Amino acid sequence: MELILEFLAIVLAFFVAISVHECAHAAAAYALGDPTAKFAGRLTLNPLKHLDPLGTILLFLVRFGWGKPVPVNPRNLAHPLRDQALISLAGPLSNLVTAAILVIPMKHILPLFSGPLTDFLTTFLAFTISLNIVLMIFNLIPIPPLDGSKVLFLVLGHRLANVSEWLEVNGPIALFSVIIFSNFLNIPLLQYLIAKPVDFVLTLLYLAG
Repeated sequence: MELILEFLAIVLAFFVAISVHECAHAAAAYALGDPTAKFAGRLTLNPLKHLDPLGTILLFLVRFGWGKPVPVNPRNLAHPLRDQALISLAGPLSNLVTAAILVIPMKHILPLFSGPLTDFLTTFLAFTISLNIVLMIFNLIPIPPLDGSKVLFLVLGHRLANVSEWLEVNGPIALFSVIIFSNFLNIPLLQYLIAKPVDFVLTLLYLAG
């Protein structure tokens, strides 16, 4: 029963983190003049609107998944490269803000209570806080289709557009291959890459909360 509740907490935490992340992309795009995501029904915190079938299946298989990318039409943006970078950064920023807010009840409210419900909520909040920071750090990696790639494209600019195009085609394949093979070979490459930054941010949040 304990394992079932723990897995339920992980799934719910994933839904929260993904919904906040993708809704933030949609909100930023709309604020910058692109209503594409809003018209697609993505300007919402409803997790069902943001779940990616493959990303959700992998969550159950390897405890790692992702949401459906938010559609953005660069032609609606005044400054496409800059604005796409801002839209991309809105996702990780929303995860950081969410984690910072949830640390408060985790530290100052739940310890005042006890019982099975309190235990579940504590587990749920702990997973939600951690997963939001993991999602933030992971998405800042500058490899397509992750959010950090849009910042990299802004730095590369139009002069190196061919490099950006090559990365957009090959980046997702390379990233997906690393995720799948590292999990099945039990070599957690991505975990090694993001573990220390995640621990650092979590430590700061719990100290400041």
